[in-house]
Amino acid sequence: MSEQPSLEDELQKTAEMFVSALRNRSVRIVFAESCTAGLLAATLSKIPGVSSSLCGSFVTYRNDSKSSWLGVSDEDLAAPEVGPVSETVARQMAQGALYKTPEADLAVSVTGHLGPDAPSQWDGIAFSGIATRSADSTSVTKFELRSQPEAGLSLRQTRQFDAALQVMRNALTHNSLCPGQAADC
Repeated sequence: MSEQPSLEDELQKTAEMFVSALRNRSVRIVFAESCTAGLLAATLSKIPGVSSSLCGSFVTYRNDSKSSWLGVSDEDLAAPEVGPVSETVARQMAQGALYKTPEADLAVSVTGHLGPDAPSQWDGIAFSGIATRSADSTSVTKFELRSQPEAGLSLRQTRQFDAALQVMRNALTHNSLCPGQAADC
């Protein structure tokens, strides 16, 4: 009887395919991670030769870091109708990371409440932003991991990583993240 691959093994395999797509398109990426606490960059960093594609990661777990490192608006972070877990902040995080990393072609941000002490209305909610230099645009996707409140923070971070990676792979597949007018994109 063969053993099922672990979630971490599956994510590593997906990450390897993503890095291969980055390399094939000569795209360099930077992350701005909050609720995933560096998991995206740490996972990609296990892939040999990834330095040709991975510029780094800003781990901005706290609001002060989001503001001072990435230029996220203090007003937006403090506003009850916006706050750190929002489309607005995910967009600003991705744009700030791209601005601070001139060698990157795209930036991906992740911000969310993954528990265990998240407000009930926000528990399991996360946003991922993708900013591209070539298209000068930023898109944001909202994720809901509400069905797994018992999963714990580590598993929820892993599931958020998987969700963000799927969005990034989809964007690469649909050719929206290609720098300039690359012929192979």
